[in-house]
Order: sequence, then C-alpha cells, then structure tokens
Amino acid sequence: MIDFIVWVFTNIAMAPYNLAIALMNPGSWLDWSNNESLVRFIYYGASVEFFFVVFTTFLIVTVIGAVWKRQILWSMVRALEAVANGVGRTVAWVGLIMVLQQVMIVFLQRIFQVPGIEFGPLGLAFSKDLSWFAEELKLYNAMIVCLCVSYTFVQGGHVRVDLFYSGMKHRAKRIVDMGGALFFMLPTTVLTYLYAWFFMWRHLVVPNPAASSELDRMIMQARVLRWNVETIGFSPNGFNAYFIFKVLLVIFCVMVFVHALAVFWRAFLEYVEGEESVDKYRDLDPQDAETEALHAAGH
Repeated sequence: MIDFIVWVFTNIAMAPYNLAIALMNPGSWLDWSNNESLVRFIYYGASVEFFFVVFTTFLIVTVIGAVWKRQILWSMVRALEAVANGVGRTVAWVGLIMVLQQVMIVFLQRIFQVPGIEFGPLGLAFSKDLSWFAEELKLYNAMIVCLCVSYTFVQGGHVRVDLFYSGMKHRAKRIVDMGGALFFMLPTTVLTYLYAWFFMWRHLVVPNPAASSELDRMIMQARVLRWNVETIGFSPNGFNAYFIFKVLLVIFCVMVFVHALAVFWRAFLEYVEGEESVDKYRDLDPQDAETEALHAAGH
C-alpha cells in the first residue's frame, strides 16, 4: 500500500515535467511522417504519464478554484458545457440527414430501381452502390450516440432512475453528483478509453500495437510500421469505412471524461454556493411547459 501511495505521488510530481517535455518537443510525437514519432504518440496516448498529466491538471485547477477563486471553476464549467452544446447541436442535424438519406434510398431502390448513386463535385467522381449508402446510415447513428452524449447530459435529457435522488435535499444531491462523476463516470470512461485507444490503432496501422507493449519495443517495431486503414465491409458493395467507428469510440470517451470534470465542478460549486446557484450559466435549449416541469422536478 505504501509503495502504491509513493508511486502515485511520484507520478503526480513528475507530471509537470512530462508535460513540459512533450510541449517543448512536439516533433517527437506529432511528426507522423516519422514512424518513431507515430509510435510515441500511440504509446503515450494511453500511458500512465498521460493519465497523471490530466489528473494533476484536474487537481491543480480544482484546488485553485476552491481555495482562491471559484470563478475559475465556473469558467471551466461554462467552457466545457459550451463545447458539449456546440458539438451536440451541430451533430444533431445528422439525424435529419439520416432520415432524408433513408427516404432517398427507398425511392431510388424500390420505385426507380437505381442500383447506385454517383456524385461528381468539382470533377471528383464518387460512385457507390445503394447498399453502401444504406449501411452508411449506421455511421450517422453512431455519430449521434457518441458526439451528442455530453450535450444530452447538459440538457438533462439522459435517462435517470430517481428512486432516492429526487427526494434528497440540495446539498445531498450535489454530493451524489460529485460522487457519481468521481467514482463512476471518470473510472468507467478511463477503462473504456484504454480499450478503445488500442482498438482504434489496431485497425489503422500494422504491426498491431498492444496495451502491454513497452515503448522501447514499439520503437524497435517502428522500422516496419506502416498504415493499414481498415476498409473491409460486411458485404461486397457495402460501407467500407468502419475504422471511423473506432475513432468515434475514442472521441466518445474523451467527451464523456471531459464532461465528467464539468459535472464534478458544477456539483461542487452548487454545493458551496447553495440552491440559488442551481443551473447557473447553464445554456438550456428552449422547452415547452411540460418539459420544463419535468426538468425542474428532476433537479
């Protein structure tokens, strides 16, 4: 136990140094024309060092905001919720595109019996079978799920089973929110991210990177590393860009993790400042009277 505590504090102490080294040497992990740089990016993207850089930053911001100036935390909450709302409100339009494309496919296939669709914008021909566009609808659905998750949380649209929460007092609710963000959202997202990160890269490069690989071994393999983007579909003429789903899974984890920080900070600030701070600075979409009543009851 003592060794674990020492290990944690050692990594926290080294986090500023590791961050400084990374920022002063961007070419060592951002120059993807160099295989060794790409390997370092893959390794450090899900490394202990990266985790403690993020964790230490969270600790520093939280302590500064709690002890010195709470407006810093409010600024962080507003920024993170603004990102969630901006991404969510933009990607939500994909739902309309999905419906229109499905209607188009039905008409072209069942009525006009057209086998495919060809576009030629700016002289660049793009021709795919209708089955390709039909399977692409899965991508639109994945985009809505992965990129609108934080937006839904900000708007209070997520599913909540209020067996006890709705009857709690204000401060008790905020404690539950902080505990949920700290002990459920963050750990679950980190574990999912660790899987998703290497799952994504295994469909982008070969030799396939593994979570258990050491950096030295990966650098040795960099000599034979090459891009091998997955372009295999489930059917001969079907959608063949399934690697995008792996990328979306990583983005999903990042968005949920970042929003979990916003949930924690908002809950802490509302706990400290009292009931008058509930939904402070929250940018909610216009709602009808019934929806507003349900939203108020949930809080």
